[in-house]
Amino acid sequence: MAIKGGMTKAELVDEVAKTTQLTKKHAEIIVNTVFDSIVHSLREGEKIELRGFGSFRIRNRGARIGRNPKTGDKVRVPPKRIPYFKPGKELRELLNTPPKG
Repeated sequence: MAIKGGMTKAELVDEVAKTTQLTKKHAEIIVNTVFDSIVHSLREGEKIELRGFGSFRIRNRGARIGRNPKTGDKVRVPPKRIPYFKPGKELRELLNTPPKG
């Protein structure tokens, strides 16, 4: 399914419902469960690896001194954890081969 401008969560739910022949409510539960599981695992510091698709990890970004763009004043930016997605080899290959048909 190719959608110009991206795919929303609602469109993903519709696609899961259509593909699996489930109700939209059941498809929404499945999509939410997958997303919630990914978020929970990342919060726990775990890496999620989906073979053929890619992996989700957390990168720790240290504290630093930033700059307020409006005033130019220096601002202390606290450390934070940033989610990071690394595509798998199969996904990269699929994206870099011309579509069939």
